[in-house]
Amino acid sequence: MSTEQTTEAGGFSYTLSRTLDAPAAKVWRAWTSAEQYARWAGAVAGSVEMDVRPGGAWKATMVTPDGGQFPLTGTYVEVDENSRLVIGMDVPGKAAPAVMGMELGERGSHRTEIVLRQTCDTAEERDMAEQGSTMLLDSLSTFLAEKAGD
Repeated sequence: MSTEQTTEAGGFSYTLSRTLDAPAAKVWRAWTSAEQYARWAGAVAGSVEMDVRPGGAWKATMVTPDGGQFPLTGTYVEVDENSRLVIGMDVPGKAAPAVMGMELGERGSHRTEIVLRQTCDTAEERDMAEQGSTMLLDSLSTFLAEKAGD
């Protein structure tokens, strides 16, 4: 996995990339199917709802490593099936949503490079978001490896 952090006039950014042992369509389904997402992303079963289209809403209740739960909501900003997904996440107390982009690139018939990008208002927010995104990529990699026979 590669990681890059930058500080720009507009905020504090990170980029994470990883090559996964699955075709892009399979990675896309894992990220955009409520049932699959709940299984690998650490969401409470039955809490994930996804209307995967530009302007469509999503929500999930996530479980933290210490067993706590917190609800997340947002909308899809861009949807380009099997290629690009831009997600807006509602942040309490902020007028604009936090936006994270995910890009998928085929690397042969059974491998996909996934790239996550996000810009945050502060270095602390960036570091927390990057940590969460790293955990998501770790979980996604494990989930896809377990589903390799599917």
